[in-house]
Amino acid sequence: MYNTLERTTDAVAQQPPRSLKLISLFLAIFALSFAAIFIRLSERELGPVATIFNRFWVATLILGLGNLLTRLSQRHSGDSPLEKPHYTSSDLVLLLTMSVFFTGTLITWAWSLTQTSVANSNLLHNVTPLFTTAIGWLFLSQSFEGRFLIGMVLAISGSILIGLGDLRLASDNFTGDSLAMLSAVFSAANLLTVEKLRAKFSATTLLLWCSFFGTVLTFPIVVLTEDVLFPSSWAGWLAIVAQALICQVLGQSLQAHNLKQFSSGFVSVFLLLDPVITAILAWIIFSEKLNPLNWLAFSVVLAGIYIAKSSQGAEKITLLASKP
Repeated sequence: MYNTLERTTDAVAQQPPRSLKLISLFLAIFALSFAAIFIRLSERELGPVATIFNRFWVATLILGLGNLLTRLSQRHSGDSPLEKPHYTSSDLVLLLTMSVFFTGTLITWAWSLTQTSVANSNLLHNVTPLFTTAIGWLFLSQSFEGRFLIGMVLAISGSILIGLGDLRLASDNFTGDSLAMLSAVFSAANLLTVEKLRAKFSATTLLLWCSFFGTVLTFPIVVLTEDVLFPSSWAGWLAIVAQALICQVLGQSLQAHNLKQFSSGFVSVFLLLDPVITAILAWIIFSEKLNPLNWLAFSVVLAGIYIAKSSQGAEKITLLASKP
């Protein structure tokens, strides 16, 4: 009993400070906020599926080389090698399911960007927290207190206000808007699956499997549905590599890492900072104007995230249960 209590105390003590956790999550969102820009640049030369296929195989190559270099470095220095995880059949099914959800997220989102405006696509993609909480409540018996739900609604409302001025309500946008909404459903399912897998596997292990399975899943689709497989210019390759390195390897790795620190519901709410960061970057880099409604929307998003963060269940505490 004493040893179990000691291990529990050590596990809690080893957790990073709350401020560092939030900084890590913010860096993940900052990296992911470039995704729509890089996808749009890639789609000047490629179709949506080819864009995602190239993102996946480049990310797989980067992660595989990184893993190989890490093992060679440990072998050369005499350090104990990384312990290889034991995979059960249920683990493999969950890993494949995670990859299907994530691949579906990227393909439907990239496809929506060819059928509707960036504002519409981002706006509808950012309702992910609604689906995360709904799926968690309906199928995973998750519960959410009132403070968290109020914060989520506030953050989503602020996100809607950000893109309200550029929103286009037209029948021509129906297909793209529907795809963006579907991408939010896939994104919610992916977050919940990654949250479950993080109990056993590291963030980089999950991302390597996700990128590899994503490559395998998208290759036959792109061959059957699109004419161009690879970019034809340096600008096109730069957009692909940037997607793979900044959004996939850095952003998704940090996001998966934080799913062991925070609940999937809170991470999905925190992701609503994405349009805030994108708008501010456009203001700084491209001198795009921000009106008083934009600043009000930013404040509402931040207030919603703060309220959600202060609720019970947003942050996880690692405890080691004693065995009978």
